[in-house]
Amino acid sequence: MLQYFTLPVTAFQQNCSILWDDQTLQAAIVDPGGDLDRLLAEVARRALNLEQIWMTHAHIDHAGGTAELAQQLGIPIIGPHPGDQFWIDGLAEQGAMFGFPPSRPFKPTRWLHDGDTVTLAGHVLQVRHCPGHTPGHVVFYSPEIQRAFVGDVLFAGSIGRTDFPQGNHEQLIDSITTRLWPMGDETVFIPGHGPESSFGRERQTNPYVGGT
Repeated sequence: MLQYFTLPVTAFQQNCSILWDDQTLQAAIVDPGGDLDRLLAEVARRALNLEQIWMTHAHIDHAGGTAELAQQLGIPIIGPHPGDQFWIDGLAEQGAMFGFPPSRPFKPTRWLHDGDTVTLAGHVLQVRHCPGHTPGHVVFYSPEIQRAFVGDVLFAGSIGRTDFPQGNHEQLIDSITTRLWPMGDETVFIPGHGPESSFGRERQTNPYVGGT
């Protein structure tokens, strides 16, 4: 069975998730934005073998620790979509702007595109390209456990900001309604910030996309 644990990291309280197979203990981490000591302590506490880094997008609070973690463990960086190359290139500047510890750019081992999949110990997650918050944003969806790791596309009661460079509000709404909603009302999503919710609940109550 696929398991996961979410730990808020950095001053921005970004939800970094660790996924693992409960038999092999092979693990992947989604958006290691920082506080790597805390993240690695959780990995060690569960005796996990961290094998991959999965990226939803390249804003500093999601990507700030990526290069360091990949180098430290010698593991691949999977994602995001190539549309976020300019955000990756600007990680050092992002960090300085928002008061984060020094960060550096990285080169993804594999870029992701809509319709791709990622695999962890035989568990297959679907990849959907969901631009709007950033042009290269992707989400990871596990039909097996009905969970979606959506980064900053959608939140409980809100949606991602679109006032950053190359953000696009109409594109974001389209990503939510055409890429997320088809995953099903029962699917629970893990957002980049704040509590989990379900797509069904947000379709009913979210003031930005309710009724869509």
